[in-house]
Amino acid sequence: DAKFFQRGKIHELRLELNSDKKDKNHTRKKATLKKIVANMTMGNDMSSLHPDVIACMSIPVLEVKKMVYLFLINYAKGKPEMALEAIPTFRRDVEDPNPMIRALAIRTMGYIHVDKVTACLVQPLRHCMRDQDPYVRKTAAVCVAKLFMQDRHLVESAGFIDLLRDMLIDSNPSVVANAVAALTEISERSDHIQLKLNMSIASKLVTALNECSEWGQTYILESLMFVVPQESGDAEMLAERIAPRLQHANSAVVLTAVKVIVYLMNYMAKEEDIANMCKKLSPPLVTLLSSGPEVQYVGLRNILLVIQKHPDILRNDIKIFFCKYNDPIYVKMAKLEIMFRLASENNVEQVLLELKEYATEIDVDFVRKAVRSIGRLAVKIESTAQKCVQALLELIQTKVNYVVQESIVVIKDIFRKYPNQYESIIGILCENLDNLDEPEAKAAMIWIIGQYADRIENSDELLEDFLFSFLEETVEVQLALLTATVKLFIKRPAAGQDLVPKVLKWATEEVDNPDLRDRGYIYWRLLSTDVAAAKVVVLSEKPHISTETDNMDPVLLEELLLHISSLSAIYHKAPTTFIPHCKPRFLIPSSTL
Repeated sequence: DAKFFQRGKIHELRLELNSDKKDKNHTRKKATLKKIVANMTMGNDMSSLHPDVIACMSIPVLEVKKMVYLFLINYAKGKPEMALEAIPTFRRDVEDPNPMIRALAIRTMGYIHVDKVTACLVQPLRHCMRDQDPYVRKTAAVCVAKLFMQDRHLVESAGFIDLLRDMLIDSNPSVVANAVAALTEISERSDHIQLKLNMSIASKLVTALNECSEWGQTYILESLMFVVPQESGDAEMLAERIAPRLQHANSAVVLTAVKVIVYLMNYMAKEEDIANMCKKLSPPLVTLLSSGPEVQYVGLRNILLVIQKHPDILRNDIKIFFCKYNDPIYVKMAKLEIMFRLASENNVEQVLLELKEYATEIDVDFVRKAVRSIGRLAVKIESTAQKCVQALLELIQTKVNYVVQESIVVIKDIFRKYPNQYESIIGILCENLDNLDEPEAKAAMIWIIGQYADRIENSDELLEDFLFSFLEETVEVQLALLTATVKLFIKRPAAGQDLVPKVLKWATEEVDNPDLRDRGYIYWRLLSTDVAAAKVVVLSEKPHISTETDNMDPVLLEELLLHISSLSAIYHKAPTTFIPHCKPRFLIPSSTL
């Protein structure tokens, strides 16, 4: 068809359309219409041909009608009078004996956003929703959703919502799937229409699953999120009937089935039923990781949500998440996070070996994340802290700049988690001060020097070196220097007495940041009025540190689990934060919840 994509002259195309020559099977008209559509596609204005094109609507050939209708859809918005001329033909076509033409006419009318065409659509659409042919009925169902985007009041007042509900028990699975898709879309966009399905309808929808296309299955599974089990055993029965979808070849069907089962698990009373469902969810989630990298990434982001709510899922499948040499960086990063989440005392040895291997890779971001994961592992599992610290020291010895800096950042957290256990390594850390050029690493090292000022003989000299560039540093480093200098003065007054006035003067007089200024004034007043009180405040017990702070907010997690297999689950953000006027989802109360 490449020959049609050539700039055509309007008068030549008009002559070809109106030619009196014999045209068996309308071959010549088809070719001319193809040229017109091709020119439209290339951005050439063909609207002046509209009387000649509309004249072709009377030709009872599906291929011709498709191209004429495409022409109308393209130009009707800018030239509504063109669509009005076509209304009589639309009315004829929706009663054509050929179901394909009936469906095409109703679909095209749904696309044309012209008030008079919309008004003419109501009666034919109602008729098509009860048409004897399932293809026409399923097209009409989608047309209702399109009409709702144009005129919500019309759809509600004309009774289309009730007609769509009646279609949920249609004998044809494709019709059911389209009706469900339309109702779900309308429910998501309407302020007062809420889709609610009882167990009887849900049971019929699940029966239709077996005969639907994969996208039809996805629509039906999505609609089951609007079923609220009211009696004990309802959720278990529905989940068992959905479970075979977990073996489907299409990843969208699998993830939507996972979403529905995770949702239904909220309404299950018995722990053994929940444990049984967790076992069934593991294999399909693992299978997703044998797909292409894009599908893998989507699967990994969804898995990260599921294992936060149900940690037992995939607990024994951690090897699946070990990174391969040819994985894209975004897949590696997602796998690292899941490896850390699934790490336990039983498998931590394997995980640590993998992380040490990753820390010697060439991709800087991946290496940083691997080093940080080693530190987080030490904080999470006490029994392996010693081995993690040893691994970090080995990495520091490599003298690779970014590895050293990441190691110091996580060692600070290890010191906070396990005080008075690993301070013997401070000397090795101090040998690498010259490598520090990132604010977070500098702040971590300064915190260590201040916290252990009484154990580091030359702590005053080390801090003085950092103070040399105090005014040029970031706020994060300046705050760390201010606190560390005050700690030094409290622990070793003789060593810190010259540094403290200098730092406090800078912090209160030469810096614009209000947080830094306020902290400087607080320390100055504390030290000048009551040194004992200053000691209690500055050297107070640190809050307990744990990896639980990495966990997602429980309310947000519950909401995101209701949006598995959507963009929300990939961003890890509620849909309301990036989609205007989006309805929030939440678990609906029930006696079984």
